[in-house]
Amino acid sequence: MRAKSSAHGKAAAFLDRHGLGPDAVDPEAALKAFLAEMDRGLAGADSSLAMLPSFIAVDRPLPSGKPVIVMDSGGTNLRVAVVTFDATGTPAVRRLTRNPMPGTAGRLSAEAFFQAMLECLLPVIGESDAIGWCFSYPVEITPRRDGRLLAWTKQVQAPEVVGECVGSRLLALLRARGRDPLVTVLNDTVAALLAAKAAGHLRRYATYVGFILGTGTNTAYVERNRLIAKRADLDPESAQPVNVESGGFTGCPRTDIDAAFDATTADPGFYPFEKMISGAYLGPLALCLLRTAAGEGLFGAATAARLNALPTLSTRDMDLFVANPFAAGPLDHPGMPDADRELIVRLAAALPARAALLAAVNIAAAMIKAGGGGPLHPVCANIDGTTYYKTAGLKSRVEEHLRRLLEPRGVFYDLVHIENAPLIGAAVAGLTAAG
Repeated sequence: MRAKSSAHGKAAAFLDRHGLGPDAVDPEAALKAFLAEMDRGLAGADSSLAMLPSFIAVDRPLPSGKPVIVMDSGGTNLRVAVVTFDATGTPAVRRLTRNPMPGTAGRLSAEAFFQAMLECLLPVIGESDAIGWCFSYPVEITPRRDGRLLAWTKQVQAPEVVGECVGSRLLALLRARGRDPLVTVLNDTVAALLAAKAAGHLRRYATYVGFILGTGTNTAYVERNRLIAKRADLDPESAQPVNVESGGFTGCPRTDIDAAFDATTADPGFYPFEKMISGAYLGPLALCLLRTAAGEGLFGAATAARLNALPTLSTRDMDLFVANPFAAGPLDHPGMPDADRELIVRLAAALPARAALLAAVNIAAAMIKAGGGGPLHPVCANIDGTTYYKTAGLKSRVEEHLRRLLEPRGVFYDLVHIENAPLIGAAVAGLTAAG
């Protein structure tokens, strides 16, 4: 048997010292805390999970042959397209355009933000009298399916938009141009859930979950209205998707490195769970971790200087180095000792490993809260996001943790991935809202 390297021992000691070792998070305790926060959020009590109703029915028939305009305001991109479903429920996406998300390249006023949205929408505005707008930021959906922005995440800089009803603001600009479409605003995880519902007609599922782990992270699941106790205006016999806003979860232990990194972000103290697992943050968090290790003398002088000189580190560059520590990239420098390379790999890899466990806790909580599923009618969870699928080893680790959490509880489930889920879900919402 090959002896463990000195880098292994250094990494293990450092990670244990800073609460990032493999046993630092108790999965059962984290799951219990997540479920408790969900219950408090539904009751309107103080909770780190907003638990926002979508006011979208999940049982309305999907009209075929009718086009709908869709918008997807994601982490870094704004996509616009026209979607039509055929008689089998298969979607056709056409006239798709991709633009930078307004506010990601610099600070914008509210007027400039909505004008930029309008300019992207105008080329297709004559295609339909219905718009489904997938808005991938914390929004409180109104009973009329508008969305009041609660806060920006993913470092978008348009502070004047916070508190605004985004659908109404966009509609006012459209009306000024002689257009009056029905605008339906929904969250991206609700869109992921609706996309699964649209695609799941060939399999009888008990319920649906949408989970996204990309630039940011969030979850939606179908909740019974009678359990959404904070709202007295809901039909207790019905159900609807609930946007968990799971990036705000505060019920799992954060480390000193998490706190140090959080202090460098544009919104310290906000959405700590998202900053522990999502693609916008894993790379910069890894750089903070590596600099902390350098400060404790774990690396040679040249490597430490290299780490301290880096302005930032993307999740992609972190992942590429972990996958191949000899490839050229920002972490590499000529003559780096193999011991330093191995140490970087071992330390950086701890963050996706923790992210996988926390993501599994999040998904499992949504499945359990939705009522679970059996062998004939499992839960269908649509999982979307580049971080989930492209970060080495993360997907397989999530699946392993899910088995350990859900099999003893008798929960049966299918994990699916639906292409263009935000667009498809927005189309479902726009078409069903229009009747």
